Amino acid sequence: MVSKIKLSNIGIILAEPQIPENIGSTARAMNNMGLHRLILVNPKNLDHSRVLKTATGPSQAIVESMEILDDLESALGPFNFIAGLTARTGSLRPAIAKPRRLARDLISLSQNNLAGLLFGPEDRGLSNDQLRLCHTIVNIPTAGFSSLNLAQAVMIVCYEIYLASDDAPVEAVPRLANSFELEGMYDHLKHILMKIGFLNPQNPEHWMFNIRRYLSRIPLRAREVRIIRGVCRQIDWYTDHGKKKED
Repeated sequence: MVSKIKLSNIGIILAEPQIPENIGSTARAMNNMGLHRLILVNPKNLDHSRVLKTATGPSQAIVESMEILDDLESALGPFNFIAGLTARTGSLRPAIAKPRRLARDLISLSQNNLAGLLFGPEDRGLSNDQLRLCHTIVNIPTAGFSSLNLAQAVMIVCYEIYLASDDAPVEAVPRLANSFELEGMYDHLKHILMKIGFLNPQNPEHWMFNIRRYLSRIPLRAREVRIIRGVCRQIDWYTDHGKKKED
């Protein structure tokens, strides 16, 4: 039974950050709250002198060890749980969590799983394509003007994570399928559902979005992902061979 988040299993991922000072301020916010894994995806301006200017003191160690990748799916691949932070909501962006609720959920999730918190670029935030890779969408409530500075948003979420505790300890969630495994499953499902005519080939992502949202509510383990892919393989074989035998 556990009552605190395992901070070493939490990663902050910045997708296409544009302002070096925001990267440094993000590192400082993380260091203040005990988080140390920072991942940048395709940064638009990585002027280290400007980054280090706002990542003062020991926060500079986070900057020196941060990971820099070109591709978002590769960056998210090792994570078992991904939360996308967005200010914009709507029918395709159901904000089903606030930072405090996310932090409470991470108490049990973080013990055996890597959890990634994904933030979008300063000028437009996360796109629908980026959010589809997330298990949940998180919205930071504001009094009116919803646009927060990137580092401010990171600080709010990190603060809630640092403080989160449960007076009644909870059971740790077992190891879940990571994003590499899940994305392989979703690609397999899309292929099979298009093959049997369930998905409209003109716009398969519309229905796949709903399937993703449904399956994201179920914490799938690697073994369960393999079972779903096994069903897909059997359907694939039957549509190619089994039907011909019957005919």
